[in-house]
Amino acid sequence: MRRRSFLAAGLLTPLAASFLGDSTALAAGRRFSYATDGSAFLLDGKPFQIRSGEMHPARIPVQYWRHRIQMAKAMGLNTIAIYIMWNYLEEREGVFDLTTDRRDFAAFIRLCQEEGMYVILRPGPYVCGEWDLGGLPAWLLKHDPMSLRVRESADQHYFPAVRRYVNTIAPVLKPLMIDNGGPIIMVQVENEYGSFGNDQQYLLEVRKLWQDNGIDGPFYTQDSLGFAEQNHTVVPGGAIGLSGGDAAQIARCRKSFPDVPALSGELYPGWLTHWGDKDFEPPRDMTKVVKDLMAGGLSFNFYMVHGGTNFGFWAGANSGDDGGNYLADLTSYDYSAPINEQGAATEHYQKYRAIIGGHLGAALPPVPPPPPAIAPAAVTPVPFASLWDNLPAALPGSEPKPMEQHGQNLGFVLYRRSLPAFKPGTLNAIAVHDYATVFLDGEYQGGYSRSTALPATYTRKHRISTTEKLPVASAQAEPVLDVLVEGLGRINYGHAMVDRKGITKQVSLDGGGALTGGWQTFPLPMDESFVAGLRPSISDKARPGLFFKAALALDSVGDTYVDMSDWTHGVVWVNGHNLGRYWEIGPQLRLYCPATFLRPGLNEIVVFDLHQTEPARISFNAKLG
Repeated sequence: MRRRSFLAAGLLTPLAASFLGDSTALAAGRRFSYATDGSAFLLDGKPFQIRSGEMHPARIPVQYWRHRIQMAKAMGLNTIAIYIMWNYLEEREGVFDLTTDRRDFAAFIRLCQEEGMYVILRPGPYVCGEWDLGGLPAWLLKHDPMSLRVRESADQHYFPAVRRYVNTIAPVLKPLMIDNGGPIIMVQVENEYGSFGNDQQYLLEVRKLWQDNGIDGPFYTQDSLGFAEQNHTVVPGGAIGLSGGDAAQIARCRKSFPDVPALSGELYPGWLTHWGDKDFEPPRDMTKVVKDLMAGGLSFNFYMVHGGTNFGFWAGANSGDDGGNYLADLTSYDYSAPINEQGAATEHYQKYRAIIGGHLGAALPPVPPPPPAIAPAAVTPVPFASLWDNLPAALPGSEPKPMEQHGQNLGFVLYRRSLPAFKPGTLNAIAVHDYATVFLDGEYQGGYSRSTALPATYTRKHRISTTEKLPVASAQAEPVLDVLVEGLGRINYGHAMVDRKGITKQVSLDGGGALTGGWQTFPLPMDESFVAGLRPSISDKARPGLFFKAALALDSVGDTYVDMSDWTHGVVWVNGHNLGRYWEIGPQLRLYCPATFLRPGLNEIVVFDLHQTEPARISFNAKLG
């Protein structure tokens, strides 16, 4: 009633009217477009400021989707930007899942509409996003690296797969476009292509795939202004989203590309963090930038307004263009965003809400309270199964190959071979991706880390080599070599994205020739079915590679963080849900466990640690820390 009387009295500014009208304005008949002179975004022919916040359905428990959308709305935003991760939808080539749990992007988009929020669609095929392989499917990497060229329309493997992807999801998205009564106002063509290449024809081919499926935009591209100007990675008639853009950058973009509107397509209130960093990246104070954007009525998208969590093994990695300086991303994608990983408003959230609300000249919706948090009493699990007693059948073939060439996407892979006429020496393993533990006849020798961002105390304690050389010794004349490799996350940005996991080149002893023939390979995706099917058995309690189990009794549930400070490096499952990786090198020592993964009564916690053979305490905390 109050909104209706304000509107009737004509007391609202145009910005406020556009915000307050959003809750009832997403019905059929609306039209979103660009001014013919590129001066503005238009809604029903009138200037419209996009005030967007990015969040990704794949990183948020489904039960919290609406809450996170409401949080963005209460900050004064009118739009949600989302990535769709292709590899999350087509884990097996040609087999799509668009409806299970966090994969149901259409349901998320409909929730946005119910909450009166527009949607900017960022469907890739490449998204970056600190997500494994930037959203591209790992099964693409089964092809010979000399013949595979990702992000190119001419590639015989890549682009037909892109076509199948777009052909599959476009019919789901078409009814959700604004012209068809849905909330989607813009569709991004690829993502930040200027940082990768300058083939505008590729962008045009991607756009044509959408058009061939009846989705006519409006379209836009996303890049830093320098890359867009240098490589001209735009599409005719498409708006331009600027990475890190502020009011001055938008003004400069308008001079370089005067025929189309521009927005700050990725306004960074925080940043990503890697394993081995000294601390989490702190939030960035964007107060002045937001003030300038609001004062000018300029459009923007907070990347991220809410980051969420890289549950399971979906976190990506960064590196140099040669694949060196490899750094894996954390499980947490908190991103120091205005809405933190648990869905709570931060200090910066309140700052930006006050700025936006002040310019709108109207009261914003109340800020929803975060879900309740709990900190149960600590538990200590017990060893219950050994990986070595739960190996699957070995795959055919006598040479070590990356997991992708065996049809495996994520997790671990074990390589085994006997070493005739063995003498103690140096095991040379070239390009092991990304972290390995090495055994001779079950005796731990040490390991390899592709990441060099490990403290010296850690490498000494666990005998981890950050080069390709590892001293090995055994009294046996023909010991069995086991190399257990963990894929930490595929590179998601730059020119080294053809990033296979496992033993990717060769293994030799003392600089001799490659150890060829006689290899066995055991796939260990460590998915939910594998963990659920573990046989309780520990034939060798001294051998690292154990699973531990604990029961957590709860009277009531709430969000919590599982504190793994007393553990080394591994994975945690709660009631079958993979919370992600932990690693004592930090900076993340606690894993987010939403209340939706818990239940009153007994809850099962399973831990797989690559190094520990003795259990340690697991404590709980209400915050990430």
